[in-house]
Amino acid sequence: MTAVADTGFILAVAVRADAKHAACLSIYRSQSVIYLPQSTLAEVAYLLTRAGGNEATAHFLDGLPRTKYRLVALEDDDVARVAQLLKQYAMARIDFVDMTVVAIAERLEIRRILTVDQRDFRMVRPTHCPYLEILP
Repeated sequence: MTAVADTGFILAVAVRADAKHAACLSIYRSQSVIYLPQSTLAEVAYLLTRAGGNEATAHFLDGLPRTKYRLVALEDDDVARVAQLLKQYAMARIDFVDMTVVAIAERLEIRRILTVDQRDFRMVRPTHCPYLEILP
């Protein structure tokens, strides 16, 4: 199975003390490839640095090549789609990084989103399928 990951999911897998670690780790193990938007990686790095300093972020980055995560960059059309989504869902106050996850899922035609923030992703109606499959 293939999925696109959001920040909270990645942190829950990486941090054993996280309340959702076990559930997220189980789902992580069941996936063949997990696409990691570079925008999500930036947010993960920021939060890891804030919590544990540069050493925590460096440790995460050192291990990244040995994970199921595959970095994916935003393309021009993704950025345009993110802008459209931000306007469309302005009242919901869904953030930029979440919308990049949606845009990349649409481009890659992936339905599965790995996140601990289900509310935001359940609101969005993607263009490539009737709804997103949200895990855990």
